[in-house]
Amino acid sequence: MENDRNGPFQPARRGFLKAGGAAAVAATALGKAAAAQALPVVANDDPYRAVEPFFGPHQGGIVTPQQSHTYVVALDLTTDKRDDVIGLLRAWTDAASRLTRGEPAASIDGPDDRPAGDSGEALGLGAARLTITFGFGPGLFALEGKDRYGLANRRPAALVDLPRFNGDQLVPEKTGGDLFIQACANDAQVAFHAVRQLARIGSGIAHIRWGQAGFLSGPRDETPRNLMGFKDGTNNPSIKDTQVMDEFVWAGSEGPGWMQGGTYTVVRRIRITLEHWDQMERGFQESVFGRQKKSGAPLGKAKEFDALDLEAADKDGNPVIPDNSHVRLSNRATNNGAQILRRSYSYNDGTNFYIERWPPWRQETEYDAGLIFIAHQRDPRTGFIPINERLAKFDMMNQFTTHIGSAIFACPPGARPGSFIGAALFES
Repeated sequence: MENDRNGPFQPARRGFLKAGGAAAVAATALGKAAAAQALPVVANDDPYRAVEPFFGPHQGGIVTPQQSHTYVVALDLTTDKRDDVIGLLRAWTDAASRLTRGEPAASIDGPDDRPAGDSGEALGLGAARLTITFGFGPGLFALEGKDRYGLANRRPAALVDLPRFNGDQLVPEKTGGDLFIQACANDAQVAFHAVRQLARIGSGIAHIRWGQAGFLSGPRDETPRNLMGFKDGTNNPSIKDTQVMDEFVWAGSEGPGWMQGGTYTVVRRIRITLEHWDQMERGFQESVFGRQKKSGAPLGKAKEFDALDLEAADKDGNPVIPDNSHVRLSNRATNNGAQILRRSYSYNDGTNFYIERWPPWRQETEYDAGLIFIAHQRDPRTGFIPINERLAKFDMMNQFTTHIGSAIFACPPGARPGSFIGAALFES
């Protein structure tokens, strides 16, 4: 579907995104596009034609039923001008509202001597339930002690620098970022296309720091399985329970007003040594998770959603669900009632050569595969951080997993038609 309401769109450059005329052009385009976007989700059984709304009180891609593919990127800002950042967010909002409707980011028709406004690889593919979620990293507020954009005093207390957890092997090139884009869709090319267009618009103002594609497999309305073969997300709080979402996911009045209705998102890239895992007996694997592999039921129970019995013991007095199993250590009952909303994806980046520096000193080609762990919460200080501190120290799964990437972002509430994402942050 072509949308040429405002004439040919030019790829964003620093000059285009400066305040004044550029901001006015972006605002005009946004206002016209927003009117069409402020519509309810289009009910469609075709996963390629279904549409998720972009504008609303919350951003999409957080409590939206999970799509089958994602592409996530973090970007570093290279400009020192506040107006450039505002112009970029305006342009991104306009483009995202088009993309989530299944339209090009901008018109692909225009003068032959200039690049088209959209690369075109998603033409005809439909919206595929595309959602685009934006987040702000600590570097937007201050970098190396410098208040680049006059926002340092507006950084939320909950947007903390994540501590180093036991066993972390973080790679700088896969860690951090000033801005965050998460595109989720029922088609891998639609998700990648969205990120590609947004990164392109940011040329000269922000560049990609890291990116990662992910996928999710499983029948609709069933808990998906991760690459370790276990169901992943059984104990998630229900996204249909608005009271629970308000309590554990959406930021409230305890923080700055510009974040109310937003969420704090932690992203971790976790590599899994699948070759090692695949040599383990099923019974041991189930002890690691604390669940049955086939059904997903807690050990000692019959069905996936049966309640955990953390007090159950076997005939020898040993816990049926081991003390250092993943499900016990991550459960809200052992974390002072804390909950986070996990919205993770598997990834497979092919293979690479691996050398161990400890027995058995393996040298072999291994899968570069694992989990893109994504968790949304009201406050990471009471959510992800204390939960992961326990897991990092005691979880049996640690012998098969290594956290190699990490980032945290404040994802503001959804944009209003006629405005742009994160607008309230920049209000004086």
